[in-house]
Amino acid sequence: MIDLPESSAAVRPAVAAFSDVVVALPADALRAPTPCEDFDVAALLGHLCHWLPRLRAAASGSELAESWAVPTGADPRERVLTEASRLAAVLAEPGAWVGTRMFEQQELPARMIGAMALCEFVLHGWDLAVAAGLDYRGEPVAVDAVAGALRVLGPQGRANRVFGPEVAVEVGAPPLARVLGLAGRDPAVADV
Repeated sequence: MIDLPESSAAVRPAVAAFSDVVVALPADALRAPTPCEDFDVAALLGHLCHWLPRLRAAASGSELAESWAVPTGADPRERVLTEASRLAAVLAEPGAWVGTRMFEQQELPARMIGAMALCEFVLHGWDLAVAAGLDYRGEPVAVDAVAGALRVLGPQGRANRVFGPEVAVEVGAPPLARVLGLAGRDPAVADV
């Protein structure tokens, strides 16, 4: 069994920092490249529109009831903000981090679902901020939770190409820079 800490206290700060970036994204940044390989801002928002509802359904132990697609002409930022808020509410529920859940046709520890959500918020929050030239405030409790998750999930994630190869960071680098390196991102592309 994968041993991950229960990190519910990190969810609200992670979502707040993530949401601040999404709200600040200018419309003209949608085609900007992100540090997340093969994704511009619009594609990364589409990725989030796809995965956040799936993580929410898994965390709540329910079926995915609605389409993840953003309606034509709709602003994907609004959908991402809505889904982030919904997922945060589910992860704040008592018991959301206990037991196992079905996710993409496999049974996973509930704590893994929560850890995956935290990784989405922290890593992609930073990706979006860098793409748009915005500041990203990595909340310490969220960054620490993602660091713990990546130490456990990183090797499997790299094998499955969810994360890139680990990027070496300087000894004594700030916690966010270390987390980014663990996830295969180069913190040097932004002043971290």
